[in-house]
Amino acid sequence: MSRQLRVAVIGAGPAGIYAADILTKSEVDVTVDILDRDPTPFGLIRYGVAPDHPRIKEIVKALKRVLSNEDIRFFGNVNYGADLKLDDLHQFYDAVIFATGARADRDLAIPGIDLRGSFGAADFVYWYDGHPDAPREWDFQPHAKSVAVLGVGNVGLDVARMLAKTADEQLVTDIPQNVYEGLKANAAEDIHVFARRGPAQVKFTPMELRELSHSPNVDVIVHPEGFELDEGSMDSIRASKSVKLVVDVLQNYLAKEPTGAAHRIHIHFCQNPVEVLGEDGQVVGLRTEVTELDGTGNVRGTGEFIDWPVQAVYRAVGYRSDNLSGIPFDNNTATVPNDGGRVIDIDGSALPGAYVTGWIKRGPVGLIGHTKSDAAETIRLLLEDVDTLKAPAHPAREDVDAYLDGRGIEYTTWAGWEKLDQHEIELGEAAGRPRIKVVPREEMVRVSRS
Repeated sequence: MSRQLRVAVIGAGPAGIYAADILTKSEVDVTVDILDRDPTPFGLIRYGVAPDHPRIKEIVKALKRVLSNEDIRFFGNVNYGADLKLDDLHQFYDAVIFATGARADRDLAIPGIDLRGSFGAADFVYWYDGHPDAPREWDFQPHAKSVAVLGVGNVGLDVARMLAKTADEQLVTDIPQNVYEGLKANAAEDIHVFARRGPAQVKFTPMELRELSHSPNVDVIVHPEGFELDEGSMDSIRASKSVKLVVDVLQNYLAKEPTGAAHRIHIHFCQNPVEVLGEDGQVVGLRTEVTELDGTGNVRGTGEFIDWPVQAVYRAVGYRSDNLSGIPFDNNTATVPNDGGRVIDIDGSALPGAYVTGWIKRGPVGLIGHTKSDAAETIRLLLEDVDTLKAPAHPAREDVDAYLDGRGIEYTTWAGWEKLDQHEIELGEAAGRPRIKVVPREEMVRVSRS
């Protein structure tokens, strides 16, 4: 291709930013526009990481360096499927990479899951992280002193920790004022985390698990019932240093006497949630079936059931990607059908100029390192296709700006993000905090475009 290649990336989280970085570092003359429906970049780093985990958010420093590249532009507050569709994008770009991630809660098909007081973890995370589409208030209830968390991944631990810690402990973080006020209304004293299998099968990382006990206001209690290690578990421990560390941390918690802290996180093993119990439309309990390990690391039901008196339930059983307009979607896997990153149409052929990376490509699994290698695979295939990509009718960069302006879309830019970034830092300084997030979308856009 003799002229400059122009590529759009839909999604400004790590997956999309890594794809743009790898592409602009290639030998091809290319410019990239990253578009996101949020007014801000960084995706789940901003809106999916718990506020008391600033260490994880350090990755933003590297992502900022990428977005400061003059060959990469950011357009925020642009909603793919509503403001722009695939045919619109093909007017301006040779190729489109979808990196929209996974934002919604995966369904859990058990009776009572829709009762009042039953929540998806993703919704709660977006609320406490100040996502502009989240409600301003959370439905904490004064009688909800005992709460269940279903799921044993890091998101489940984040939810349990946020429910267990006091609101004042969060004042060293970037939570918005409405979240602080909401957390003060949280009455939870006992948070019960339920694992369907045993300690060697949980998906916690060792560091996340250790951090549960860092608050002086929280005791972590691992219950011995169901704390089993079968031959499949021992194989996992021998094969993975991370699994061994997790089991070691859990055994330390198991042996430790509670301090009498005001809040407690209980971890229960071999308990499979089968029903959320309700009364007058409100959660009043959780029913689990006791399971037992079968020798392979999997479990079977025993037919024994336990009713737990809890007043709220948070399901943290995974994320699910949204269907995207104009391209195929597999509802079973909640991913876009693809071959290494090339989008596959319903007839089995590659959809010209359409690619995917990140969780929309492979499902919501893996850490940041996987995201980078995933992006590299997709970009390699795109570069192999360069000579076959159809040239857009209007290849000039400024044509996109004019199109968005003509549609009346109040998009934000990288320079606008820098204004908002500084504004949030100044809000924090005025309150004696590191940063305070701006929440209402209209306020974020106003500051960015001022």
